[in-house]
Amino acid sequence: MSGVLGVILAGGRSSRMGGGDKGLLALGGERLIDRVVARLGPQCDGLALNANGDPGRFADLGLPVLPDSVGGFAGPLAGVLAGLDHAAGAGYGSIVTAAADTPFFPADLVARLRAAAGPEELALAASRDGEGQLWRHPTFGLWPVALREDLRAALEGGLRKIVAWTDSHGAGTAEFASTPFDPFFNVNTPEELAQAETLQEALT
Repeated sequence: MSGVLGVILAGGRSSRMGGGDKGLLALGGERLIDRVVARLGPQCDGLALNANGDPGRFADLGLPVLPDSVGGFAGPLAGVLAGLDHAAGAGYGSIVTAAADTPFFPADLVARLRAAAGPEELALAASRDGEGQLWRHPTFGLWPVALREDLRAALEGGLRKIVAWTDSHGAGTAEFASTPFDPFFNVNTPEELAQAETLQEALT
C-alpha cells in the first residue's frame, strides 16, 4: 500500500446544530476543524477536505476541497468516494477519513487502521460503550483506492449504509479504548459542544 491521504468529512447538513458548518464552531478558542487538521495531518502523507457549497469558506486551511460527486446528499460514503477519486488522481494508494466534528480522535488512528486492515485493505475504527458493546465509527476508516469503482457502483445503485458495503468487503476493525472517554465523541448539538468544552478543559 502506497501513501495515505487524510480526508476530513465535512459534508453533513448539521441539522441538529441548526445548520452551517460544525467544523467552524469554536472549542477552547480553536475551531473544531483546525483541531482535526492538527490531529490527522501528522498521521498522513497529505490532507483534503470533503465539503459541499462554497469552498471559499475553508480557504484559510489551504487544503483541496472536494465536493460530493454523487447527487442527492448520499451521506458520508459520497465523501469517501470524492476522497478516493482525488487520491487516485494524486497517486495515493488509500485514504483515511475523519469527521470534522470529532476533535479528540486517536493520534494513532491511521497506524491502527492500517494494522487492522482486512484482505481488501479496508478497516473501520470502533470503541465500546459503558455496557461493553462494540460500536463501529464508519466515518473513521481506511479505504483503498482500488475499490473506488465498486463503491461508485454501490452508491449509484442506492446504497447508503456504510457498514453494509464495508462488511461485504471484509473490513477489519481497529478497536480503541473508550476510557476515560470515547475518543470518537462528536459534536452534533449545542449540548454536546458544551460537553466537548468540559472534556477539553480536563485535557489541558
